[in-house]
Amino acid sequence: MVQNNITLKKIFRFWLPLALTWLLMSVEGPLIAAIISRLAEPKFNLAAHGIAFSFALIIEAPIIMIMSASTALVKNRQTFLKLRNFTYIANGLITVIMLIFIIPDVFSFVTEYLLELPKEVAELTYIDTIILLPWPAAIGYRRFYQGLLISDNKTVKVTLGTIIRLFFMGITAFGLYLFTDFHGVIVGGSALSAGVIAEGLASKIMARDIEKRLRANHTHPERISYRGIMKFYYPLALTSLLSLGVYPMVTFFMGHSRLSIESLAILPVVNSLVFIFRSLGLSYQEVGIAMMGENFANYKKLRDFGWILGGSVIVGLSIIAYTPLANFWFETVSGLTYELSELSINTLAIVTILPALTVLISFQRAVLVYARNTSPITFATAAEVTGIIVVLFITINMFDMIGAYGAAIAYMIGRIAANFYLVPPYMKSIRTGIKK
Repeated sequence: MVQNNITLKKIFRFWLPLALTWLLMSVEGPLIAAIISRLAEPKFNLAAHGIAFSFALIIEAPIIMIMSASTALVKNRQTFLKLRNFTYIANGLITVIMLIFIIPDVFSFVTEYLLELPKEVAELTYIDTIILLPWPAAIGYRRFYQGLLISDNKTVKVTLGTIIRLFFMGITAFGLYLFTDFHGVIVGGSALSAGVIAEGLASKIMARDIEKRLRANHTHPERISYRGIMKFYYPLALTSLLSLGVYPMVTFFMGHSRLSIESLAILPVVNSLVFIFRSLGLSYQEVGIAMMGENFANYKKLRDFGWILGGSVIVGLSIIAYTPLANFWFETVSGLTYELSELSINTLAIVTILPALTVLISFQRAVLVYARNTSPITFATAAEVTGIIVVLFITINMFDMIGAYGAAIAYMIGRIAANFYLVPPYMKSIRTGIKK
């Protein structure tokens, strides 16, 4: 039970393990990109891995928010079993979707006909997508149990699970890199799948005591039905689906842009760097849900911490984006050529404030989830996706902009639109909650 009137220090201590968890996960992208860029045909393999990963993300989208649901809803045996069963069913459904997607005719229709990918990129993408088959369900499994750990104030164990994930990912990636001649997409896809499966099993093991306690708890008054779970969760699932579903659209527009292959190759590398800073904000959503306190008693302290966090991520990313550190990151660390590095640096400069906007939207969503008012989150994401698609159409089709630049501008404008949309329901939830 979270106490009311908490301090910034307590928020920091609760948030830090979750932030470290997301930071550790953010290492995945740069590490995999650095390895792929040092193997044969890096441009094609980087592009294919980025596309395959975007497919895996959109298929896993409906289950991503299960951690927020687990944190907010699971209180006793009844709620645990209901949400666990719901999670398992959802995992089964998204795995079936993944299996249908990798049917050769279906996959070729999407990649070669709709996205018009070059044949060599489409073939590499298909290999990577098959290897990522376990990814979506493994994500849902581990996020359900991570929600239990967060609600029980065991955030350090969440971080430990991610360390285990990175260990198995790293062992797989470096083992295949050093001892095989596999394509970069095989190395990348195998490493990601191995890591997330290991993390899922570790999260389950670490949550055993919590699960036993929940199974023995018959006295807590809260009850929930599958209908109630659906009512609470479907706006969150739609939010993730819309948010992650935009990646194939971005891929489509970049595939028809100026410097299309170069843009497809560098955007995952830039996104991986930006994600390091965005991760500090993404971790804040579960902090807000878990620590808001009775009748929003801790809202002001959480808000103040969010301001500090948002300012910090802007400063941190700017130090890299506007100094020689950018060349060091993209050329030395990521292993890009000079031409791809210059394209990456210019793209990064456009999205410098995106991590701060992530902090803001994470806190806005936390307030709405805590208030059990999840539908505005979906509409905000719809506004974001609409903004991204419109801006992509204008910048690429009308102004013939380089694909990576158009995508960066679109991401910025779309996120700002979502932030503005959430302001009224966010403020209403605060006012209503404080009055109770």
